[in-house]
Amino acid sequence: MKLLVIGGGGREHALAWRLAQSPRVQKVFVAPGNGGTAQAEHLENVPLASIDELVDFARQESVAYTVVGPEAPLAAGVVDAFQAAGLKIFGPTKAAAQLESSKDYAKAFMIRHNIPTAAYKTFTDADQAKAYIRQQGAPIVVKADGLAAGKGVVVAATEDEALAAIDNMLCDASLGAAGARVVIEECLQGEEASFIVMCDRRQVLVLATSQDHKRLLDNDQGPNTGGMGAYSPAPIITPALHNRIMREVIHPTLQGMAKDGHPYTGFLYAGLMIGDGPDATRPLKVLEFNCRMGDPETQPILMRAKGDLATVFEHAVNGTLEEAELDWDRRTALGVVMASAGYPQAPRTGDVITSLPADTEDCVVFHAGTALHDDGTLRTAGGRVLCVTALGDSVKRAQETAYNAVQQIRFEGAQYRRDIGWRALPHSH
Repeated sequence: MKLLVIGGGGREHALAWRLAQSPRVQKVFVAPGNGGTAQAEHLENVPLASIDELVDFARQESVAYTVVGPEAPLAAGVVDAFQAAGLKIFGPTKAAAQLESSKDYAKAFMIRHNIPTAAYKTFTDADQAKAYIRQQGAPIVVKADGLAAGKGVVVAATEDEALAAIDNMLCDASLGAAGARVVIEECLQGEEASFIVMCDRRQVLVLATSQDHKRLLDNDQGPNTGGMGAYSPAPIITPALHNRIMREVIHPTLQGMAKDGHPYTGFLYAGLMIGDGPDATRPLKVLEFNCRMGDPETQPILMRAKGDLATVFEHAVNGTLEEAELDWDRRTALGVVMASAGYPQAPRTGDVITSLPADTEDCVVFHAGTALHDDGTLRTAGGRVLCVTALGDSVKRAQETAYNAVQQIRFEGAQYRRDIGWRALPHSH
């Protein structure tokens, strides 16, 4: 069968790579894809941009089903369009995708359905927002309401930082429509983890746990980014906590969506903040929902996935997810993101990438912001360029393998963290 993956980042490369390993899959089209998917066996880039083009292509090529990678097409209603055309697609409808496309919608939804989250208020008026910040004090979190490609969250350590974020979003319109409304919420303390499940309206299939690193620099310093690396599993999510997350977050979310008239199909990603204490009582709150797999969490998660992923998705689009089986490699997978010069504020593109190591069973270089030029050169084409992902018997081993590969790769101005996975190492606790 032929499949279609929508998107062009590292998450989409990993999804297409994994789906193509199924013996039943003849080809995976990636729209638009990147320099890595352009070179891979059984993958084919298709330069399609509009939803109408994607629908026509899927119909013409008799695509068995489509998987949506990024958030923007979901928010634009790609799932609704495919369903209207009688085509199978995995992802939430435009209405259900508001869980990610509007922070205000998500917060109101959580309060309405008793899902634990940080206290918040929403503003469109800069003066009122600033007055609230002065009243609350710092640290405090300022979030753009709409989609801002991972750059719409400011964790402000000082009042001045928070006030500057309001100027930036509401007064200067630096994020356009996405920042025309802001959510200001209390700053939660603890350890973050990513909990991702697949849903088919009724059933849930839980994916391996993971944890990503949002800050640009070592020791969680520097600006927030879309993610500088990730590892799986996340040791913080014990079996007891896993059960609590299902009971307190995942099930109430799916029940709440159905109750509100938007039954949920697709990936549901709960970004969680987990406080200190015994598992039965430790604070557990939802920072955000995403309607897709995380990037860079997808890369380590799919390195660990065993079995036929194409069949799992087939069950998901057919509403038979309870019949799906997915096993996990017991080893740790760890991914290190290599970003371009100037990322995240002003990423530089067009730098030549050389010395990429060949993929092995234990180490794969997933492409994100890369483009293969007509002359055969591979160049940077975005902020996050590559995610070097390795498997190892321990976090330390996975780290060693990943960083050995990172050190071989060359492009001008490359930035990467040298401490991915530090929270999972024994000495860090």
